[in-house]
Amino acid sequence: MRRVRRRVVITGAGVVSPLGAGVEVLWDALADGRTGVDVVEVEAVGAVPAFPVRDGEDARERFGQRDARRMDRAGRLSAVAGALALEDAGHLGVAPERIGVSIGSVHGGAETLMEAHRTLLERGPDRVGPLAIPLSLANHPCAAAARALDLRGPSSATSTACAAGADAIGAALGMIRDGRAEAVLAGGADAALSPLVVAGYLKVGALNGDPAGPERASRPFDRSREGFVIGEGAGLVVLEEREHAIARGARILAEVAGYGSSCDAGHPTDPDATGEGPSRAILAALEDAGLGAEDIGYVNAHATSTPAGDIAEARALVRAGLAGAAVSSTKSAHGHGLGAAGGLEAVATLMAFARDVLPATLNLDDPDPEAPFDHVLEPRAARIDAAISNSFGFGGHNACLVFTRHDSEAPAR
Repeated sequence: MRRVRRRVVITGAGVVSPLGAGVEVLWDALADGRTGVDVVEVEAVGAVPAFPVRDGEDARERFGQRDARRMDRAGRLSAVAGALALEDAGHLGVAPERIGVSIGSVHGGAETLMEAHRTLLERGPDRVGPLAIPLSLANHPCAAAARALDLRGPSSATSTACAAGADAIGAALGMIRDGRAEAVLAGGADAALSPLVVAGYLKVGALNGDPAGPERASRPFDRSREGFVIGEGAGLVVLEEREHAIARGARILAEVAGYGSSCDAGHPTDPDATGEGPSRAILAALEDAGLGAEDIGYVNAHATSTPAGDIAEARALVRAGLAGAAVSSTKSAHGHGLGAAGGLEAVATLMAFARDVLPATLNLDDPDPEAPFDHVLEPRAARIDAAISNSFGFGGHNACLVFTRHDSEAPAR
């Protein structure tokens, strides 16, 4: 007897972002075309354009001073976004042992690692704190959220560079489909506005470090783009088995219909210039969802505003049959959150279903001719049935998520 695949829906979302905290706050900002960019003074580096989180990181008020002190900033952002997502989902009616956690991060506790290294050099090894290692690992945002929110089901901490947040949602999809969990808190978190991280991205040539005119520093798909603008934050969603969500009367934001991943297995930092690698992830996600490219009404592009990355993605989308699709990159509004990117952009994509509005790409005045899309230049009213969100990372990691409008009468696949 053939087993019917469990369907998975999103019933809650939580963000702590440069545009504010809370899913409705993020959607309001995107609908208004606002940006969270600023100029930040980074120790030993100087002033750089960046997307810092200014408000909403209230871990001390939520979890108490003692527990908050046992988290790096990335962990606090993750735990707060997780609390917001669970509040948004409402009472799950699920034992903690059946609620999983899947949260991706690139740099983990970068702030803690930097301070521990400083202490080591200035004061010696005996003065390095006992939590320096656990708070600096890439799994820290996942572990911090699980501990703060008492989630005891299966856990996963992906670290596939800037594809980590999307890959974490893909892993969560598998947990529920396989019956290992009834619900999973999933997405990404990073807080890497740290001197060494910023200096490293500048040195590799990926970062726009020019503090002049910060409001136009991030310009995905524009011919004048110069590099990504670093950000921080956390974006998490609550994935839930569909029948359980319907039975409890949950508000369903969308269905997670498909996930695909691939690896270029090429250059340490440069993407596959042909777009072949990421196109395989997109096509795999569409096949997993049982959809074709013609069904996709919106693409939330990874497009970071780097010369090489944006063109590689454009070629991948064309290869996947999405030339002419409605496309935008919300990084122009909330920055490149690194491990948080896939989570933040998944939540941004949900706006297309929750509000029937497509978020825009800001600062796109002169589209690159190799990106032949229906660029969303202003927030656009539109009713769509399916969307994809792309995330790609150093090391050739590629991830694609397919979301569909939920139809309670749709047959199980």
